[in-house]
Amino acid sequence: VSKVMGVGTVTHEGLKLVSTSEKFYLEPLSSSLQETLEIDRLNFELTLIDRSGVPSGRPDIEQREICALIGIIHLLAGPHLVVATDKRMVGTLEGHSVYEITAFDILPFSRTTIHLSEAQERDNQQYLTMVHQVLSTPGFYISYQYDLTQSVQRRHHLVQTRPHFSQLPLHERADERFVWNGHMLRDLVVQPELRRFIVPLMHGFVAIKNSTVNGKVFGFSIVSRRSCNRAGVRYYMRGLNDSGHAANYVETEQIVLYQGSIASFVQTRGSIPLYWSQRPTLKYKPTPRLNSAANQAQGIQKHFDEQIVHYGQQVVVDLIDQKGSEKGLGDAFRLYINGLASCLIGYNAFDFHKECSKMRWERLNLLINKLAPKQDEFMYFIMDSKGAVLSVQHGVFRTNCIDCLDRTNVVQSLLAHRSLQQQLKRFGVLSDRESILEKKEFISTFKNVWADNADYCAIQYAGTGALKTDFTRTGARTHLGLLKDGYNSAIRYYYNNFYDGFKQDAIDLFLGNYIVDRWEGITQPSPFHASRSWKIRLVPIVFLLSVSLLFISLIIPSTNVYLQLFYVLFWGLCICVTLFFVYQYSTEFTDSPKLVQKDKAKSAR
Repeated sequence: VSKVMGVGTVTHEGLKLVSTSEKFYLEPLSSSLQETLEIDRLNFELTLIDRSGVPSGRPDIEQREICALIGIIHLLAGPHLVVATDKRMVGTLEGHSVYEITAFDILPFSRTTIHLSEAQERDNQQYLTMVHQVLSTPGFYISYQYDLTQSVQRRHHLVQTRPHFSQLPLHERADERFVWNGHMLRDLVVQPELRRFIVPLMHGFVAIKNSTVNGKVFGFSIVSRRSCNRAGVRYYMRGLNDSGHAANYVETEQIVLYQGSIASFVQTRGSIPLYWSQRPTLKYKPTPRLNSAANQAQGIQKHFDEQIVHYGQQVVVDLIDQKGSEKGLGDAFRLYINGLASCLIGYNAFDFHKECSKMRWERLNLLINKLAPKQDEFMYFIMDSKGAVLSVQHGVFRTNCIDCLDRTNVVQSLLAHRSLQQQLKRFGVLSDRESILEKKEFISTFKNVWADNADYCAIQYAGTGALKTDFTRTGARTHLGLLKDGYNSAIRYYYNNFYDGFKQDAIDLFLGNYIVDRWEGITQPSPFHASRSWKIRLVPIVFLLSVSLLFISLIIPSTNVYLQLFYVLFWGLCICVTLFFVYQYSTEFTDSPKLVQKDKAKSAR
């Protein structure tokens, strides 16, 4: 067992789910303990019983193996059991297996929905589809013993400063910022005796590779932890909330294991920590808007106060454009950062698109060289095989672009590369004069892992793989990479305008930001039944009809040329009028959230 993480409470590795018409039974697959979790499907009680109490031989019994209990979510039809049904092993960290969950299932407690009206049944199905949508997103991970939510340095600090921390159940040791099933576990955590059935679910990215350089084998890993405090999709979740939590916030840790020693380097990314929005308007890049009524100074202060508590010093690496639609946001960010007047917060602006235009990607070295003195000052966490801490990381780079995806990942990978070079030299894997760039086999692994990290983070936030990953994978920008970026950009445009409202609602439901009222559709209005104006519904029909008739007018010959010209001009005018109407009322044609973000979406228009 790792000297960093401690022993802790054993969590059951795999369960047998036995279902009857009255109860669910969760029976450990491999454990000397005879306990079984009994869940009453009628009165919803959770009880720990002896394994001998599990029924068998009855015709109504169904059983199958599952990976883990994710939790319980309450929808219109009542509670639903959420379970992980399949997984793939990613690798081992500090001797403990890490898995990515590849399949889930949602099981209703109630055997029937006759207590629901027809409209409620449709709404309940909509909620179920939302939960399935979130669970179908790649990048959910569990470990039965290793705490994926804590960085190596933070975990070591907690073990050293809290006498019984390592003996706590896994879910009590976890960092709540990165536990995505926290809301679904609320019915279980209130009963301490159920602790061995509780597994924290982390969302983000994990890669674990065994690598060889100069004949020396070491473990190379990346763990990206997506925060659930202000989670959402690209255009519906920007900036800060009232607690100072930033959208698209991800902590990324690079871990190296060599002969019992361990090194760790942590970076963070997150939306620009101001109150701002960028709602979809059918434009390719909607204009970012600062909230003029919000207390920006207070918000950014809250954000960095929390960051300093978690990580120490902060160096902001701001990669947004310093002209065009992003300029105003960047100027405000610089203004409020300077207003903090803190020696613990530094600010570096680098106009990524301008500096690297015309394929001049070597200019990124200007930024990395500028950040190098601060990176050397921050250091990294390293502990030898005897458990002695040789250095700690004193601060982090907080990198952002407008989305905190593509540009951000490129810069983070370069900072991680520089840290890895230092760590491998310290371990003796590399000599003082060697460069990791000379080790082509490993550098290919390094680049591909960071590119995969970019893809996962981008899919989770924007719906497609990342842009600019050809540079991350190969070290150069290619024309094929540009074509792939164009394709991904087009797909993002479609998702962001016509699908992301639903995805935002799904995330809010999954995380418990929206609680389903069982009286919805009876005494409470349904959030799904608001209808659009007949004018808005009519416009697409008029547009398609006009396009069809224009096409017919052009291809079918007419004996009267002037009459044909009149029809062409008339239907062309109809198309122009409908397009102008769509432009004027563009937000009415996008897919907007209907749950938590509904009113915020309207106010931002």
